[in-house]
Amino acid sequence: MSIHGLKTYLDLPYRQLLDVLYEMPRIDRILGLDPVELPDFTTVYARMQTLKMPVWRRLLQLSAELQDTGEIQAIDATGMDRVAASQHYAKRTNYTVRAVKTSALIDCKTGAILDIHCSMKQPHVTQIAWQPLTRNLDKLSVLTADKGYDWELLRHKLRSEGINPVIKHRQFGWHGVANNVLLDDTTYHQRSNIEATFFALRRKYGEIVRARTWFGQFRELVLKCAVRNVELALDRSNA
Repeated sequence: MSIHGLKTYLDLPYRQLLDVLYEMPRIDRILGLDPVELPDFTTVYARMQTLKMPVWRRLLQLSAELQDTGEIQAIDATGMDRVAASQHYAKRTNYTVRAVKTSALIDCKTGAILDIHCSMKQPHVTQIAWQPLTRNLDKLSVLTADKGYDWELLRHKLRSEGINPVIKHRQFGWHGVANNVLLDDTTYHQRSNIEATFFALRRKYGEIVRARTWFGQFRELVLKCAVRNVELALDRSNA
């Protein structure tokens, strides 16, 4: 897992990563490896696929715990592009979806990514929001979200768990306008932190997920989020 994290941080292909590791004996010692005994790059790639998704989610949770989180969290979704495939490969493997719909839950104070949800389909965000939220109820105090999450049942579930939903209402009539006026603007505008997080993920770790399989792409996205959390923690400790 450390090798995979280093690959994500350096943004290198597997073959080149092992070549670089061979020239980095100090890093090899930290990882408990001997340069002359480094595994083949195909072994490293295959190992990522065999580790189950709960293992990678646990890594993300541990990386988020490196931060002293605040009281306000935000949730939003974006599309992460899949690597371009040849027409022959796409036809043979039914490779038709061009983006992975990714919902992220972040802490607005630190920018730490608490959880993500990935889907190859395009479900509405209100239908998938509860899954990452359920896994992190003990970390939530105030949840901000844009009007895409305007669903009264979602607000009811959050309030029943003692969480204050600051979610924009769609303005179909006076009721939505009135509710938006009552929102705390200072709290709601903390939601913009998640846009900055998506931008940073794309700029630092690439705009495209490169694994060929959908489950490999999910693992790749979770790993990118975990590496970003570790990098944020290191930046704060060195400040």
